[in-house]
Amino acid sequence: MASLLTSPLTKSKPFCLSSPPRTLTPPPSLNLTRISLTHSQKLAPFKLPSLVSAFSEKGPKRDVTASAAEPGDYRRIMLSDVMVKKKKDKVPWWEREWLPMDFGAVAVVLSMHVLSLLAPFQFNWRAVLVAFGLYIVTGLFGVTLSFHRNLSHKSFKLPKWLEYLFAYCGTQALQGNPIDWVSTHRYHHQFCDSDRDPHSPLDGFWFSHMNWMFDANTITQRVGERNNVGDLEKQPFYQFLRSTYIWHPLALAVALYAIGGFPFVVWGMGVRIVWVYHITWLVNSACHVWGEQAWNTGDLSKNNWLVAALAFGEGWHNNHHAFEFSARHGLEWWQLDMTWYVVRFLQALGLATDVKLPSEVQKQRMALTSD
Repeated sequence: MASLLTSPLTKSKPFCLSSPPRTLTPPPSLNLTRISLTHSQKLAPFKLPSLVSAFSEKGPKRDVTASAAEPGDYRRIMLSDVMVKKKKDKVPWWEREWLPMDFGAVAVVLSMHVLSLLAPFQFNWRAVLVAFGLYIVTGLFGVTLSFHRNLSHKSFKLPKWLEYLFAYCGTQALQGNPIDWVSTHRYHHQFCDSDRDPHSPLDGFWFSHMNWMFDANTITQRVGERNNVGDLEKQPFYQFLRSTYIWHPLALAVALYAIGGFPFVVWGMGVRIVWVYHITWLVNSACHVWGEQAWNTGDLSKNNWLVAALAFGEGWHNNHHAFEFSARHGLEWWQLDMTWYVVRFLQALGLATDVKLPSEVQKQRMALTSD
């Protein structure tokens, strides 16, 4: 997920809370073997313990600790075998450099959470229905179908008018403009669960869940300047959304207030945005910590049925990392994937074309039992 206000790869003047600005050094190496995303290369396996039925593990095991590490150098994420390296020279958050976009991201996330706390006092069923409807429009059509499968991975093609409409729905999720969101996600796949991953749980569960968004300097040091979204940057519509991004959710809030008063704002903006925030963030965090591995992806990605149910099929994350080009994430008949059902419906209407799916040969090559 991209920065909430602007790209973490955009340079900005630093600010320090309690000490003069200092130069941040790159995070210490986790001594992991460099991860390749090619289907033909095999990497050291990884496995989580089978703890509860919702978070069981069938995949191979990978040693994420360094062989020369001293006791106490690592800590384990709860109910998993994912090891997080303790950074002895880590700068406290109140002493590190803070960029204006960091403050902006904190302000947006905090304000939405505070607004959502008013929900019990502003309850009515019309407001709840508005929140649910916008959850579908912004979460399914906007984030999972548009930002993720269509724009980030080009899993299918849409007529430009429909592509732009769905991308605009994603902008209303308040997770960043399409260019920045897609850039960050593509870097995640390029450097998945390595020192350069923008949001890996190897840096801690909460870092992968949300804290990475509040430290733009670290992301810039990991991936460098944004150079992986030229296909979007050359389109005036996406440039327009990037330059005017924050005004669109504000306009929606004004419209909701005009239609249904403050309850519509609390539920349609606060509750809905916070809900879509966390189901999106769980894909980055929980789906790299708890669940099952069906494919030899060489990273920590997991299939998590609970996240899949909440996030319109995005929780079949190991499937996705095995075949990131695929428009379908729930590859088994019983794997619920609402986003794929919408894509399939659009395909039946002739609106979605060039829909990509993994072949049997590709599945055999990525299977855990393959030699």
